[in-house]
Amino acid sequence: MRNLSRIGAVGALLAGLYLPAGFAHATPAGPGVTGKVIAQSTVGGSDYILREVTIPPGQGTGWHYHDGTLYAYVKQGTLSHFDSTCKSDGVYSKGSFVEEPPGAGHVHIGQNLGATDLVLEVLYVLPHGAPFSQDAPNPGCDFQ
Repeated sequence: MRNLSRIGAVGALLAGLYLPAGFAHATPAGPGVTGKVIAQSTVGGSDYILREVTIPPGQGTGWHYHDGTLYAYVKQGTLSHFDSTCKSDGVYSKGSFVEEPPGAGHVHIGQNLGATDLVLEVLYVLPHGAPFSQDAPNPGCDFQ
């Protein structure tokens, strides 16, 4: 419940800031994966960026980590999330919330193992100017 209130507070901060998708950073690594910026704001030294990410069936984000905390809401489909030990650290269906901690010690991959598009509403809380994610090598897992 603590995460929901944090997401709600940041969502309220962004609610009046509808901005076009002009914030340039690389998109997630899988073929057909798309991301669209919905809103963004900078407060102090942090960028708050709300983005919709769509992952087609059978695709994933590629291995990566974030320089800041990420909060996601599963709008459609199911997210299968794996950590750097190659083990599942969560399966999140429609209506679920996900929190990803920052730093190179939290390398992970998100995959759509379902038959329909996975759509996430993602709030990035990043140091000002940081990219959405940092690429990381496959830690030795048999998938992607």
